[in-house]
Amino acid sequence: MTNYRRYRIDGGTYFFTVNLAERKRSLLTERIDTLRDAFRVVKNAHPFEIDAVVVLPEHLHTIWTLPQGDDDFSLRWRQIKSAFSRVIEKDERIFNSRLRKQERGVWQRRFWEHAIRDEEDFNRHVDYIHINPVKHGYVQRAADWRFSSFHRYVRLGILPADWAGVEDCELDLDLE
Repeated sequence: MTNYRRYRIDGGTYFFTVNLAERKRSLLTERIDTLRDAFRVVKNAHPFEIDAVVVLPEHLHTIWTLPQGDDDFSLRWRQIKSAFSRVIEKDERIFNSRLRKQERGVWQRRFWEHAIRDEEDFNRHVDYIHINPVKHGYVQRAADWRFSSFHRYVRLGILPADWAGVEDCELDLDLE
């Protein structure tokens, strides 16, 4: 088994991308309450802060801050994916490699993470999260996507309600 090296920081802040195995499905938005419940259950057992999040039909991006003395984001993702998968109906394609391990075929096995380095890095990733539904063509303005922390940022006065409208789509938010 491959041992992936992850950059871990006690109490660190991380950006994540997590995908469904079948990228043409819309499970995450169709079953948003199930996903919220999975997050809630895991947050209660293993606390963390969700600094920003966007849920698209087949993937999500989020920024978490873990408590001091804790760097185990992998445990949290494993439990969130598992809690979500246990509740939804078994209608996904399951390849032989997963069948042999008695796994569901809901999620991609891995996730992508990036340790946030500083405030500028944090702000760039928050912008990336909030512009994502516009970038993928789901809406014309960030404010039009329901499944996003953008609305919390507006309520708190951090971002204006008209941030990232049609004319703002061409912002250079490349994270490479």
